[in-house]
Amino acid sequence: MSERLEDIAIAMVADGKGLLAADESTGTIKKRFDTIGLESTADSRRDYREMLFRSDEAMKDFISGVILYDETIRQNAKDGTPFVTILQNAGCIPGIKVDAGAKPLAGFPDETITEGLDGLRERLGEYYRLGARFAKWRGVIGIADGIPTWGAVKQNAQALARYAALCQEQGIVPIVEPEVLMDGKPATHSIERCYEVTQWVLKTVFDELYDARVVLEGMILKPNMVIDGKNARRASVEQVAEQTVRLLKSTVPSAVPGITFLSGGQNDEEATAHLSAMNAGHTLPWKLSFSYGRALQAAALGAWNGKPENVAAGQRAFIHRARMNSLAATGGWKKDLEQAA
Repeated sequence: MSERLEDIAIAMVADGKGLLAADESTGTIKKRFDTIGLESTADSRRDYREMLFRSDEAMKDFISGVILYDETIRQNAKDGTPFVTILQNAGCIPGIKVDAGAKPLAGFPDETITEGLDGLRERLGEYYRLGARFAKWRGVIGIADGIPTWGAVKQNAQALARYAALCQEQGIVPIVEPEVLMDGKPATHSIERCYEVTQWVLKTVFDELYDARVVLEGMILKPNMVIDGKNARRASVEQVAEQTVRLLKSTVPSAVPGITFLSGGQNDEEATAHLSAMNAGHTLPWKLSFSYGRALQAAALGAWNGKPENVAAGQRAFIHRARMNSLAATGGWKKDLEQAA
């Protein structure tokens, strides 16, 4: 496989394929396991991820790459095979989450800055040696009265740009993820307000990427969709698709090979329906695909339920969601395909 950043980025958004976000921190995966009453241990986390990574049909046909966590990129399956090897054998590109999470931003009440730039060059070098060929960094922007502020938007955009430049220096494709939350506080904003804030954020991010000399052909954007707040949901599928495409066309240069959306609090089917509507109704300069965590995993986690005898059921649920999102990435998803399953 080619090691050029541009080629890796294009492979990440190959036709009908998207990314599996399996980069939950230890704290986040514990919350997920709590919902099925399973204790989070190194072994239970390994077993869960092995179930996903060994879902051959999904990994070979619908998933182009997997975002891993520091623990996971070093882990082996039960039989001793490194997870990275399992992914590579399925034709998937291993990736890695490298940010250290969103922390309170000094001087800006209720806003955050993502940390993790210190020592990042050395960590990226190690992750490259472990097999990672792309990375992810998430900046988090909330919407509330008087929020976001220019200071918070600017500082998060600068951090994303510095991270992206360091990735490219180390031969790693950066996923640039500025997420405008749909589930902040009080999460009652309109779709128009989300449009306005997301437009501001993306314009600022691309200004900073330009200033940091990031090669746009060798990166992937992972934004939120333009959607109303979680506690205000009224927008139709068509409206979300229309507004999101209009926004992206006004902010994202056509040099960027692909945009892989986060699901960001949407349920499985919503995230799939919105993506499919965008791809079905529009001529686009970049690939639009998915980089889903919960929206790919929730059904599989429930079906598996932490029991070895349910691995096949968990894999069937995962393969189904991966197939649905693959269809959405080419605009071919239909609601009745969900019922049929």
